Amino acid sequence: MRLSAGSSSRLGASWDGRGTNFALFSANAQKVELCLFDGQGRRELERVELPERTEDVWHGYLNDVSPGQLYGYRVHGPYEPERGHRFNPNKLLLDPYARRLAGRLVWSDAHFGYRTGSAREDLSFDRRDNARGMPKAVVVDETFNWGRREIRPNIPWEDTIIYEAHVKGLTQKREDVPPNLRGTYGGL
Repeated sequence: MRLSAGSSSRLGASWDGRGTNFALFSANAQKVELCLFDGQGRRELERVELPERTEDVWHGYLNDVSPGQLYGYRVHGPYEPERGHRFNPNKLLLDPYARRLAGRLVWSDAHFGYRTGSAREDLSFDRRDNARGMPKAVVVDETFNWGRREIRPNIPWEDTIIYEAHVKGLTQKREDVPPNLRGTYGGL
């Protein structure tokens, strides 16, 4: 795998058909490591340091990383709880911009950045690795094949309205919807 600077323009993992750009915001980090995992998320295959920082976005591009790749981050920086800084590179972090996750959280106090039960309470520092119990982010293919029948809306974001609705609640009592379709996607 070849690592290059990549781009800070889109946060998260963005696959372009040849490789994947990774970008993560952190104003106070001193180093960000990208951890790549096997398909089950059990074994770390590779760890690379994101090579660039543009303003407060850390980024890098890895060719040959494609959809389905599982990953997470380890972020280095000051551990100064009194000042609000709790960087702990022993803890695998989810990508807050991930579009998909794999695996389940296996609860353990190893997920805390501090040692539970310590006399110093949450000012202590926990050195245990939590990766085994963490879900992993997944690189996804976000391309959509606009066929001949679909017309790309091409509406600017500032003019776009996204409406979330509960399908069942929206259609279950509508008398103008056939009874067998009420409360279903077909009823919409």
